[in-house]
Amino acid sequence: MGETKTVTSFSRVLAITVTTVDATDEDLMRAYCAGDEKAFRELFDRYAEPLFRAVQRLLADESAARDVVQQAFLQMHRARNDFAPTRKFRSWIYTIALNLARDERRRRGRRREDGLADEPRHASDDTPDQHVEAVQSRHRMAKAMERLSREQREVIILHWYEGLSFPEIAHATGAGLSAVKVRAHRAYKKLREFLPPDTS
Repeated sequence: MGETKTVTSFSRVLAITVTTVDATDEDLMRAYCAGDEKAFRELFDRYAEPLFRAVQRLLADESAARDVVQQAFLQMHRARNDFAPTRKFRSWIYTIALNLARDERRRRGRRREDGLADEPRHASDDTPDQHVEAVQSRHRMAKAMERLSREQREVIILHWYEGLSFPEIAHATGAGLSAVKVRAHRAYKKLREFLPPDTS
């Protein structure tokens, strides 16, 4: 009898582990819709930081970016029952965050976007010269990003920095797939023109 209880207990622990670690985003979202709070925490852990990076690059404001991410998860909670089983969660949550970031930019009016926020920090063993070079490289990239249109910047941030596929970007931005590909092609071409050959 004791052995049976042990096996049952182990099975429950294993089930929880699979739900929170090995499950897909969509499985977690379905579990959350069914009332599993652990599923929400796992989704938050997976996406809070990537969303923050993307929004911070768009807004160039750390505080505003954190507010947008919090709002995005609040909207996710409110709209959880509207989540379609066939929808990809990643593109859905980026859609929410991107729309909120656009709203924030409109509220604050036109402001300079330096694109420098949250760039990879220099390693602890970098020399001062290497650190200066890295900062200068990020600054050149920031200036180049400023010269892109808003739509092109969004595509570059989502594709290059955050690794979303073109179909995911199309869903997140509300643009057609062909339009996203054209924006990406033109944006990458412009960046190659704007940046000196030695810029990483």
